[in-house]
Amino acid sequence: METKTHTPVSFKRKKSGAPLVIAGPCSAESEKQMLDTARQLAKAGIDWFRAGIWKPRTRPGSFEGVGLKGLHWMNRIQQKYGLKVITEVATTAHVEACLEMKIDAVWIGARTCTNPFSVQEIASAIRGTNIPVMVKNPMNADMGLWIGALERIMAAGSNNVAAIHRGFPVANKGKYRNMPMWEIPIELKRFMPHIPVLSDPSHICGNRTWLQEVSQKAMDLNFDGLMIESHNNPTAALSDAEQQLTPKALEKLLRSLVLRQSFAGNKAVKADLNELRSHIDELDTELIYTIRQRMDLVEKIAAYKKENNIAILQEDRWAEIIEARQKSAVELGLPPELFLTIFQAVHQESIRQQTEIMNRGLYRKKSVLIPC
Repeated sequence: METKTHTPVSFKRKKSGAPLVIAGPCSAESEKQMLDTARQLAKAGIDWFRAGIWKPRTRPGSFEGVGLKGLHWMNRIQQKYGLKVITEVATTAHVEACLEMKIDAVWIGARTCTNPFSVQEIASAIRGTNIPVMVKNPMNADMGLWIGALERIMAAGSNNVAAIHRGFPVANKGKYRNMPMWEIPIELKRFMPHIPVLSDPSHICGNRTWLQEVSQKAMDLNFDGLMIESHNNPTAALSDAEQQLTPKALEKLLRSLVLRQSFAGNKAVKADLNELRSHIDELDTELIYTIRQRMDLVEKIAAYKKENNIAILQEDRWAEIIEARQKSAVELGLPPELFLTIFQAVHQESIRQQTEIMNRGLYRKKSVLIPC
């Protein structure tokens, strides 16, 4: 099989500050559909053309992609419109086909990312090619799985790696198909600052209604780019029709985005920000010291409970804490959900410390493990 070693590409934001844009239909359906969509998207100024050639469906009988002939259509798009092309791979055979057909890049989908064995097979298949690989977040909200998948691809020698945030499925769905859980890609950016991170608003939203809102949020958080599904006739799409935009609608969305600067260029603005941040640093230090004082009291309470054979959890006391703290938050104009999250985390550490103290030494009396 003849393959080529891919030249390096950048998935970072452009020097102008504009995001990298990857767009195209959810699925390759016909040569006419692919070429017409690519023609319109090329005029809209996108950077990469995407399309699903093999579609991993939950149940058999759904449209599962056109297979190998779709790669030939992508070759025509490369030649006719000068666009780089990218598709999803889930098996070694998929990777080998993309390499043979000189596809510019591949991505690993959420279902595949969830399985380290599958990721390792793909990593082994791309070894020595340096083909650019993008990795979508796994189905479950586990940053370790996401990082592990990226590390496996890099360990195979790839210098062209990026992450795609497409949200996480949850049981209690809100307006989005997948919950964004922005804190996870933000933490990924902190842990792997050299890895570009793009957002996939189409799979987060599941509906074209919210695409602009989520795309703008990604820009505000300084994501490097967007992967958005675009179809020349979305209502007739064979998969995910509700979340796809026409190329013209996509062009309008991209023009509407407000692009933020990564850093303050104005010295006066930078100085003002630094002063405000220094106040935050002081408050954070006080907050850490206050939590330390609270934990010292937890230790004293635990020792007293142990001495008097009192259960760790006092349900009435915990209910009283939650009610009182949330009421205080509302009175101060702060979201009660924030304080619920904070106090649940503090409470969990209180349980851990009290449990450790209760079980220290030769203490044999029966106690119920739970907080102050």
